[in-house]
Amino acid sequence: MNHVYEISHLLAGVMLVTSFALLYQQRIAAVLNTFAAQSVALALAVAWAAWSQDRPDLFITALIALTLKGIVIPVALHRTVARLGIHREVEKVVGVGVALMVGLALTGLAQALLFKVTHGTASYAREELALALAIILMGFLMMIVRRNAVTQIVGFMSMENGLILAATGARGMPLVVEVSVAFSVLIALFVFAVFVFRIRERFDTIDIEALDRMRGDRR
Repeated sequence: MNHVYEISHLLAGVMLVTSFALLYQQRIAAVLNTFAAQSVALALAVAWAAWSQDRPDLFITALIALTLKGIVIPVALHRTVARLGIHREVEKVVGVGVALMVGLALTGLAQALLFKVTHGTASYAREELALALAIILMGFLMMIVRRNAVTQIVGFMSMENGLILAATGARGMPLVVEVSVAFSVLIALFVFAVFVFRIRERFDTIDIEALDRMRGDRR
């Protein structure tokens, strides 16, 4: 059974690496491609859990993750970016180096916190939950240190990837929950697209800081 846990941890580790890659990327198209890679890794992790734990319902969850997050949502966001004409570098609150160092600190914090809170739990379960928590924190960090609205929605969906990984690695997630979450994210994507189009038409930018300055000028 050791190889089962090793492959599971490998796939979770790949997802964590893509979280660091999301912070490293400096162009919006690269951010979207990296998120698609993370979602594919999530689908593989859930599919592996379905096979190794003999839970066929998780195969449907893996298919949903692959279809919606690995293909549909990244393609839709790519088209949104092309429509808005924002093929440029991502606006940053802090530099890439600082963001990566904070990400490393959050990863260490997740490891220390989970190992302490889940003392007495099987080590493989603690490790996978720690990786999932690190991915969630990294997604939250991305929403803080990146000002562009597109990258912030990617950070939010990366957090949701971590939540799915945690639920699958712990006790599993009922299919009905995953379906509702997936459709909620899809609906949020369309609302976001309409919202961004309106911002672009009115202010000619989707930089959060620039929008704050415009709002302040009107006071």
